[in-house]
Parts: sequence; structure tokens; C-alpha cells
Amino acid sequence: MADPATYRPKPGEIPTSPGVYKFRDPHGRVIYVGKAKNLRSRLTSYFQDLANLHVRTQTMVTTAAAVEWTVVGTEVEALQLEYTWIKQFEPRFNVKYRDDKSYPSLAVTVAEEFPRAQVMRGPKRPGVRYFGPYSHAWAIRETLDSLLRVFPIRTCSAGVFKRATQTGRPCLLGYIGKCSAPCVGRVSPQEHREIVEDFVAFMAGRTDRFIKGLEDEMKTAAKELEFEKAARLRDDLQALRQSLEKNAVVLGDGTDADVIALAEDPLEAAVQVFHVRGGRIRGQRGWVVDRVEDVDTAGLVEHFLQQLYGSEQGEPGVDTETIPREILVPELPGSVEAITEWLTTRRGAKVEVRVPRRGDKAALMETVAQNAKQSLALHKTRRASDLTTRSVALQELADALGMDQAPLRIECFDISHLQGTNVVASMVVFEDGLPRKSEYRRFTIKGTEEAGASNDDVRSMHEVISRRFKAYLKEQEEAKLVDDAVANGTVSGERKKFAYPPQLLVVDGGQPQVAAAAAALADLEISDVTLIGLAKRLEEVWLPDEDDPILLPRSSEGLYLLQRVRDEAHRFGIAFHRQKRSKSMVASALDDVPGLGEVRRKALLAHFGTLRKLRAASVEEISEVPGIGPATAQQIRGALAELPASRAVNAATGEILEGGESETGPDEE
Repeated sequence: MADPATYRPKPGEIPTSPGVYKFRDPHGRVIYVGKAKNLRSRLTSYFQDLANLHVRTQTMVTTAAAVEWTVVGTEVEALQLEYTWIKQFEPRFNVKYRDDKSYPSLAVTVAEEFPRAQVMRGPKRPGVRYFGPYSHAWAIRETLDSLLRVFPIRTCSAGVFKRATQTGRPCLLGYIGKCSAPCVGRVSPQEHREIVEDFVAFMAGRTDRFIKGLEDEMKTAAKELEFEKAARLRDDLQALRQSLEKNAVVLGDGTDADVIALAEDPLEAAVQVFHVRGGRIRGQRGWVVDRVEDVDTAGLVEHFLQQLYGSEQGEPGVDTETIPREILVPELPGSVEAITEWLTTRRGAKVEVRVPRRGDKAALMETVAQNAKQSLALHKTRRASDLTTRSVALQELADALGMDQAPLRIECFDISHLQGTNVVASMVVFEDGLPRKSEYRRFTIKGTEEAGASNDDVRSMHEVISRRFKAYLKEQEEAKLVDDAVANGTVSGERKKFAYPPQLLVVDGGQPQVAAAAAALADLEISDVTLIGLAKRLEEVWLPDEDDPILLPRSSEGLYLLQRVRDEAHRFGIAFHRQKRSKSMVASALDDVPGLGEVRRKALLAHFGTLRKLRAASVEEISEVPGIGPATAQQIRGALAELPASRAVNAATGEILEGGESETGPDEE
């Protein structure tokens, strides 16, 4: 680990002009590229006290051994040079977006003598016009099959085309009228190119003139009694309309725009883009990225715009129309003026980058954001379910923590409360890197409010760890008796689940929580369990009696697994806390009703079944319960009406659950 002071430039050496800088490691490899409006101000920020830097920035500056810079004239030039260097050097600490899957596009090889329409994947090629990308190749083939009635362009491969030319016989599509058969000279190269140009114009969104033209021709043919021609034109018109129906209108003003949305967590982000042309969604595409760089949402948007439009433009034969007039983003990048100028230059016409606030565009942004969330969740699911990835994650944890073997059983604890009230704890179990939900446990922390330590997470952590491992020791003794009995043949049985300790114990928190858990284990004389804490802010891994945390690489599968375990414990704990809080709210609301004791409350629930039905009941219906008079019924109705409306009810217990969430878990410990 290098000391940044060893290669820090003198402040007077760094210019105050716009520019691009590179950090290099001891081997001379570029590990980070950045741009700045003021190089001196930006570079000086990297050489402050390490404690003030984000953990990702700390890792970068301590990995580097040298820094150099290049002065440019404007911020736009800095943006262009930064993208060029990132593409050239592929620095390990720069954000790099990668496709979340291989998206196909409808491609037309306009540079060939006889252009061909086909499905294409992979990087864009010079001399090819692209439409899409689409989610599925079959969607492209369906669209193309419909349009070939009206635009009979070539779709065959070079080998098929050459063989037809030699034999003088077209392929099947030529016989059924879905290819103009330029291979056998039915149309000239110029006539075929005109058909291709009409097809490209239709796919680009200029559809009205083709629809109106076919309608006029059909009416003319009908008037002249050419009914066969009119019927063919009618079928062609229907094919065009069916093709348009597959791309529903989402923006009524015929807008050309790319709508970009992100879904993020501390380690990764997913991006979804809807390509809207002529008010219709013409394509969709997604990316995922590891957050190896200290960058916020605005920074992610800026990097993404560079990659999306930098990689698609500036190459020979690439159509500049891939950059639309309008780009809708969830948050404006910090250098939005430079980005806008750069995009305008690349497109050759004005480009507007903005955040939609209301109307149809804001609604479409919400839809794209939902797709991004689903994409991130799917990516995490696939990553977590991969056996090889899980094995790598467990081995990385064993190596980082100095364990003799991979932690096949991991338990994680989290404390949940609201300003010290309804304090609960959750325990989740992961075995072989996967959640074991049947062994989850939840705890009500005892005596917190009475002891005046209601907001003491450390004391709560000590209590819950003590209770869990006291149960372990008790069950271990019972398991020994069962094993002896089984060996003697006097009984057959299974050991209780908690008679097995975890190899790795994770607590949500930093040094204080780890110290409390370590004290609980020491009191019970348990020393064969590895204990760590995961601090959420910087994803630091804390060990007992250590002054400095372990910083796992941001791209580490081990860190990703720890984060999943911690987030699952937090989710499970929050669900239980909401149930406890809702139950206490209902109890307090009914406690205020004079003369309504425990017996009558039970009678109410027995009569109506759930609190949802009780709350929906009228005063007359409540009065039908034995022991409840009209006056008491009116008071009950008023008390329940004061509860928030957006609550669901657990059908099993009658408890109100916030936000419509109804989740049952294992028995409370």
C-alpha cells in the first residue's frame, strides 16, 4: 500500500486549467482516469487526510504510485479526452457499464450493393443502419415478416444470394412475393435500393406517408374496379398497421427521446433505456455496473451518457440519428452544459438533457425505473444462484478472515426499533451461500424501555447473542443425550437445528456492536465461532479487538455475499418491528375506549375475525357483539378511524401491518 504523499505534486506545479488526469500504479498501468474544470482544485482533493476520503477513493490513491495530467482548452474537450482514455486504458477504478444481456437489433447493410435486412448482435459495424435493440430476436423476425409484404427487400445470406444468381432461380421468398429477387434481375440495383430506403424511412418512424399512400392507391384501384390490386393493397396496409401496433404510442406529441433510469445499491447499479422514436418505443436495452468508483447518481448518469453515445458515434458509417433530440434522465450530471454541448456536436443538431417532472414523460420515466429495479433484482438473483460464484465468495471470506475453511453456515443479527420503542432483533441463516429461511429467528428485546436504555443497540446486541448461544449450549447438551440414546438403540431422533453453531457470525454494525457480541460469546466461553461486524456506511468489516477494519475489494464476491446476508437480516427485522409497532398502536387505540377490557377486545376479534372487518363495520354491526352497547360501539368506531388507512391486516393474527405488508416468520425466541 503506497503513501499518496510520496507522489503528491507540489500545488504550484498543477495548473488551474481544464484537463484530464491519470493515476498509474507502480507498474505504470493506468488505474483511474478523470477530468476536471480546474485541475489544481480536483487533484488537491485526492491528497488530503485519508480518513476524510471515501473508502473507494482511499483504495485508489493508495494503489497508485504516480499521477499525471494533460491540459485542454475547454471542459468539452476534457470530456472527449476522458472518454477516449477510459476506452483505451480500461482503468480498474473507473465505472464500466456492461450489457446485462445480449440484445439483438434489426440491421440493414446499407453499404452493400444489394442491402440486406437481418438480426444482428454485438458491437455496431460501419455501413450498417440499426433499429432497436429489441428484447427478443423473434420480435424482430415477426416485424420483418410483416413488413416484407410492403418492402420486399433482400434478407438472404451471401451464400444463398450467390447460389440464386448462378442458378437463375430465386429462393422461396422470391416466389411468394416477400423478396423483390434482385439476385435474378427482377429489379435493378437502383430499384432495390429505393425499396430499402423506404423500409429504412418507415422503421425510422416516418410512417404516415406510407399509410396514406397505400390508402390512396387502394381507393383508386377500387374505383377503377381493379379489385385484386385493391385487395393486395388492403393486405399490405393491414400488415403495416399490425407492425405499428406492436410499438404502442407512449408520447402523443411524436417525441424522439431516450429515457434513462437507474436502480442502485451500494455495490452495483442497473440502467435501463427506452428508445422512443415518433412517440413509440422502438427499442429497449439494459446495463449493469459495479460501483468501484466513488460516484453518486449524477456521476453514474454522466459516465453512462459518455459510454452510450460515445461508443455509438464517430465511427464511419454510423448514423448520427442514434442520438435523439431529447434525453430524459433521473438526475442531471454535474457538467450538464459540457455534456449537452458534446452531444450536440456529435449529433450535428441541438440535444436537450433534462429531468421530466410531470406528465406523460414523467410517467414513462417511472416505467423505465421499474424495469431497472427488476433488472437489478434479476441480476442479483442470477449472481446469487450460481454455484461457482457462491464457492468463490465463501473462499474469499475464509481467506480475508483467516479462517481454516469456508464458512458454510453464516448467521447475521440486526437490531430494529423506532426511537427506542418496540425493540426487536432478527437472525437470518445462510448455508452454502443461500438463505435458509426455515431457520430464521426473531427476538423481542426484553426490558429495554423499563431499564431506560431503550435506544442502546449495543446492549440489545449483547442480549440477543447471549440468548441465541445459551439456546445453542442447551440444545448441544440435549443433542448429546439423544446421540447416546440412539447409539444404545433406545430412541431414534434428530438433533435440533440450533445444536449446530455457525462458522461465521455477522452483526450489523461497527466496533461497538462487535465488542458487545464478543463479550457475550466470552461470557459463555464460546471461542470456535468467527465474529465480524459489517458497517453499512463504508462496507467495512470489523474484527474483535482490532483498531482498523478490513476493506474487501468492491468487486469482491465475498463482500457481495456479506451485503446480501446483512440486508436480509435488516429486511426480516424491519418486518417484525412493523408487526410489533402496529399491534401496540391497535392496543393503545382500543385501550382509550372506556369500559373495553381484554375480554371484550377478544370478543370483538372473535366476532369479526380480523381487524380489517372490525374497522369496516358500522356502529350497528359492532353493537351486535355481546357486551358491546351503542355508546361503546361508537367509541370503538372512532378509535379505529384514527388509525392510518394504508394498512393491511395479518389474517392469521388480526395484527395490522404497515404498507400492506403481511409476512409471517418463525416463532419468536
